[in-house]
Amino acid sequence: MKQPIKHSWAEPYKMKMVELLKMTSRPQRLKAIKEAGYNTFLLKSEDVYIDLLTDSGTSAMSDRQWAGMMMGDEAYAGSRNFFRLEKAIQKFYGYKYIIPTHQGRGAENILSKVLIKKGDIVPGNMYFTTTRLHQELAGGTFADVIIDEAHDPESEHPFKGNVDLQKLEALVKKHGAKRIPYVCIATNVNMAGGQPISIKNLKEVRAYTKKHGIKIIHDMTRVAENAYFIQQREKGYEKKSIREIVFEICSYTDGATMSAKKDALVNIGGFLAINDWDAFEEARNLVVVYEGLHTYGGLAGRDMEAMAIGIEESVNDNHIRARVGQIEYLGHKMTEFGIPIVKPIGGHGIFVDAKQFLPHLSQDEYPAQTLAAEIYIDSGVRTMERGIVSAGRKPNGENYYPKLELVRFTIPRRVYTQAHMDVIAESAYNVFRKRKSIKGLKMIYEPKYLRFFQAKFEKLK
Repeated sequence: MKQPIKHSWAEPYKMKMVELLKMTSRPQRLKAIKEAGYNTFLLKSEDVYIDLLTDSGTSAMSDRQWAGMMMGDEAYAGSRNFFRLEKAIQKFYGYKYIIPTHQGRGAENILSKVLIKKGDIVPGNMYFTTTRLHQELAGGTFADVIIDEAHDPESEHPFKGNVDLQKLEALVKKHGAKRIPYVCIATNVNMAGGQPISIKNLKEVRAYTKKHGIKIIHDMTRVAENAYFIQQREKGYEKKSIREIVFEICSYTDGATMSAKKDALVNIGGFLAINDWDAFEEARNLVVVYEGLHTYGGLAGRDMEAMAIGIEESVNDNHIRARVGQIEYLGHKMTEFGIPIVKPIGGHGIFVDAKQFLPHLSQDEYPAQTLAAEIYIDSGVRTMERGIVSAGRKPNGENYYPKLELVRFTIPRRVYTQAHMDVIAESAYNVFRKRKSIKGLKMIYEPKYLRFFQAKFEKLK
């Protein structure tokens, strides 16, 4: 008897409009990347064929979201779209008090000013660039408490976003619980390669912090993707919906910062959500100083409406299955070509291990920055560095030297097809074949903050 044919997944949407892409030649791309100082952030969008720089604000909005944009109430105070957004966050995430912000880093800024005092220690499951900088500017120091497997790109640990409770306890014993304002828990840890945290580990962290009177603040930018991995990998959750798992994740935390430009499928926007009234009251005062009135927080009414709709769409099982499925497809193609990637495949992109890809380059020769530039020259595919350049400098001026030196191939939601994934994988392989002849870079301009955005480089001779 013949075995039944396995059904392939397919995108749970169809296209109503397309954006035409500019095709460029190799000489044009060489000129463009030199003018950009070998920094893919400084390329002009029109010179990019397939844009994998980030999944932040680059998703395709649905017809429902675009229709919602026409329902924008642009009143300065008390916009009905704010109340729609507030209701959606309370319904799908469970947080009590909501402050909209222009994007996630606006929420990080306000949160840091409200909760962090000079000399505080802020543990987290791996740093993120803007998060750590806001913590430092507020007088705090970030401390990494992620499990060791997260720093090993070869490890197949299914939940590399987990917190090492022994590391957390050592910090509490050394500094005291009163100097730890909160533990920052990111779902689907970006800098680790889009790696999830398990419900089991999150429950353990919650029990520990509750015992010591420490808050948990949730960086929930990619919470739906994390929920998908829990559904697929964690015992007891295989029959639960993404919506149910997302709500449960949030229930173990005291508040959240959200860049809605990722999971929530909008081009701009974010929010700070918190359960403590006193912290909310202080944050509500500060948002007026840094963002806008507490019922719009730097956003137009139409943006808040699109966000409310996007939140609901983001927890749809069919959507998230196809979203992660496309990334897994690209990851398997790269693996077939022998390209070293972070394992297991993460939730928002493929992270190529630049140290293994270009082993002849030292970290001071910026292997990930070099590789991102070479990919662009080959095909017009724009990726980004997540290594020593992104890590930046310590407060004393010394470079951070992260264990992971990665190039992030970040996939926007509902934008590209599987044919685009084939082109991306083939380009990576073309560069891989000539990897031994690739020379590194030296930095010729370094801005004071978040240097990966604007730094410039030139080729080593």
